[in-house]
Amino acid sequence: MSWLALDIGGANIKAADGNGYAQSYAFPLWKQSPRLAQQLRTVIYEAPPSDHLAVTMTGELADCFESKAAGVRFILDALHSAADNRHSRVYLVDGRLVSPQVALSAPHLAAASNWHALARFAARYATAGTALVLDIGSTTCDIIPLVQGKPVSTGTTDTQRLLSGELVYTGIERSPICAVVSLVPFRGKTCPVVHEVFATTRDAYLILEKIPEDSANTQTPDGKPATKKFARSRLARMIAADEQEFNHQDAVAMAESAADAQISRLAAAIQQVSGTLPMPPQLVIASGQGEFLARDAIEFLQLSCPVVSLGNELGGPVSRCAPAHALAVLAREITGR
Repeated sequence: MSWLALDIGGANIKAADGNGYAQSYAFPLWKQSPRLAQQLRTVIYEAPPSDHLAVTMTGELADCFESKAAGVRFILDALHSAADNRHSRVYLVDGRLVSPQVALSAPHLAAASNWHALARFAARYATAGTALVLDIGSTTCDIIPLVQGKPVSTGTTDTQRLLSGELVYTGIERSPICAVVSLVPFRGKTCPVVHEVFATTRDAYLILEKIPEDSANTQTPDGKPATKKFARSRLARMIAADEQEFNHQDAVAMAESAADAQISRLAAAIQQVSGTLPMPPQLVIASGQGEFLARDAIEFLQLSCPVVSLGNELGGPVSRCAPAHALAVLAREITGR
């Protein structure tokens, strides 16, 4: 028996088999929902052979759906079409792995459950005492408290987790710069940014060389490649400038300002969640393509606890797809197969 886990988000689909294979696919669900089943077939075909699928999701929040329940139904219908009679199971936020039919009867439990799978998996690195899981992706950050090897989250839904600080809706690629900062430094002065999605945090981290250039990636505000050259032009527009008025040094200053703002916001949420623990966190488990941001926030807070990097432990691609990897491992463990 071989499992493939799918984490179906609003902007990316991530797949992992729990044995080292992990792949992330950009897929703007809110724009291309009719193609979801076709994309899932491609994801399954390109992965190692599998006869069992385990699924978690966050894509139900995409605004192409009238409600989360409608999103869950649509995603599970697409999965059924793409599965080609493979045995399929859905992970619920209460920790159960159930049939799609059961998940459809409780869509509020199927919605946004990937963080819980990750927390259960990551807890094996922190079997005693207190710990935090920090998973930072392209769009969001999860901050999950653990006590004695078990998740002890205050909230379960996205809204509850936003209120508790356990979900921070900011990420290293897709967050608009104008949602991260209102003012940026520019040649010795402070300049307001325009309220337009001319640039995102991907542009800031491209300039700061925290993420690699990808000339094939055009999932950017202007549809031009994810390279430093075009990132600088996109950042210039954030202060209504162009490349004639905005040089690389200007771009670095703006990018650093955006990064500092994200670090500060993440650090505040870490403090909020840490305050619910019986004692300060004794360990941090970091995952996601934004592991570097987790480390920066930990350094900002001057936390002295050890940090376990899933990137170092399992490899960068697996860390980026950590909830999918976690789900594949859990599916084997839960079913004993």
